[in-house]
Amino acid sequence: MARRAPFSVPDPATATACGPHELVRDPEQLLSYIRSCAPEPPVSTTAGLAARRASAADPDGIDRISGLSDALLRDIVSRLPCKDAARTAVLAARWRGVWLAAPLAVVDAHLLGRRPPASADAAAAAVTAAVSRALAAHPGPFRCAHLVSGLMDARQPHLKRWLRLLAAKGVQELVLVNRPCPREVPLPDTLFRIATLTRLYIGFWKFPRAASLQGASFPNLRELGVCSVVVEDGDIDSLVARSTVLEILNIQGSVKGLRLVSRSLRCVQICASVVESIAVVSTPCLDRLILWEVRGSPNPASGLRTRIKIGIAPKLRILGYLDPAQHLLEIGGTVIMAGIKPSASTIHTSVKTLSLTVCFGSNGAMMVPAILKCFPNVEALHIMSAKCDEPANRLILKLWQEADPILSVLLRIKVMTIREFRGEQHELAFLQFFYQNARVLKDAAIVSANVRVTRISDKQMFSIIQNMDDSRWASKFGLAILGSNGPEGGRPWMFQRGANFSDDDPFAPIKFIGNGPASATRRNKTAGTGTNCI
Repeated sequence: MARRAPFSVPDPATATACGPHELVRDPEQLLSYIRSCAPEPPVSTTAGLAARRASAADPDGIDRISGLSDALLRDIVSRLPCKDAARTAVLAARWRGVWLAAPLAVVDAHLLGRRPPASADAAAAAVTAAVSRALAAHPGPFRCAHLVSGLMDARQPHLKRWLRLLAAKGVQELVLVNRPCPREVPLPDTLFRIATLTRLYIGFWKFPRAASLQGASFPNLRELGVCSVVVEDGDIDSLVARSTVLEILNIQGSVKGLRLVSRSLRCVQICASVVESIAVVSTPCLDRLILWEVRGSPNPASGLRTRIKIGIAPKLRILGYLDPAQHLLEIGGTVIMAGIKPSASTIHTSVKTLSLTVCFGSNGAMMVPAILKCFPNVEALHIMSAKCDEPANRLILKLWQEADPILSVLLRIKVMTIREFRGEQHELAFLQFFYQNARVLKDAAIVSANVRVTRISDKQMFSIIQNMDDSRWASKFGLAILGSNGPEGGRPWMFQRGANFSDDDPFAPIKFIGNGPASATRRNKTAGTGTNCI
């Protein structure tokens, strides 16, 4: 039998520096990406406990800690890593009572110690034993449990016991991630009956049979993350339907189809996934729909596209990244095609922030005018320029030269950015058209692709942009020009970014404050280059 690789917890920063294709090819990088997408544990081991002598802390020698209420002490203990919280129980009889009543956070990575075993099997055994002791020693409640370091294929009895204990002890937040191989370890039915959960993230599992989900109920669940989980058609639909207060749904990995019917959903994010169709059937509260690297087939050259149907979503404000090469957009029962004339049924007026992935040198670019006409009230437009290996297409260049200027007059776009800019002729033609015809544009940004990809220096890129004919738009708006040090195709999308409801524009590579962009000089076409991109 082949030996397992040495145990290591991949660095999330490493995964976020990878491009989308590296994530798919490397299971460890994908595991790291999934962990980085999950919520951060509410406790940390980076700040250790420190005790000062009473004479140094309080010259009068008074024990001020003992004067605190039990409720406040419980709150303090609940903010400590599990091991540190347990150590407070030996201080005095009162502290033991405080520890037993404090809602604790169990993070398995904190239980390994500074020198975990070298092999994956030994480390997994140590983690399993430590988690079992921690869950058994405390009567609850547990405010959260992050179990992300185990190899659960051979330890399913332990997992079932943990879930029963967590259910009995009222866990509210659960992050449950298996190691990548094997990827079809079934989730115990017990998980789907923990009624106290408010946040649940699962990674590298297999959904139980549909019959086992009949009794599933999450009456308090507000956030659900499903990452690299083997599911059957309709499994996630059923889970969403049984989560009556669910607000955030995050998905990574293959899904045959998704049919969204929910009165509570506000945010749906689907990343690095192969999906046949996404149907927004009835979501009266949906505020944002974010798709990153979503395809209809594992093979991009297959021609199969993900069908995206937008039905009842009257509050949808944020939509992206729509990719004409990979997505087939349907609004109100009408498939949007190049050259289609807008009608009442194909116009969605609530969208204010739109992001598109466009290969300007391909035929997919011809879909851009048709898509923009479907969302006439967009105020912020963000373009991710996809790499184009095709030779210059005169027909597409002519598209922007002869495009109806009324298109931009009708739009309300105040902010426009383009990322992964390579200075190609097709990109410049689009920018020239857009800048000339955008009537209310206030702020724009151009973020060039990494110089290692383009082989064009920041200085050369700045010169290319500066040479655009700006006689008709030079004084109309502020333009920031920046560089990027990220991977080709941009950095992986992070769920935390899209689910931050305080951010009205999660697609913006920089934030515009007042009359100009933050972290960039606001001078028309004289902005210096930089790497301050979000």
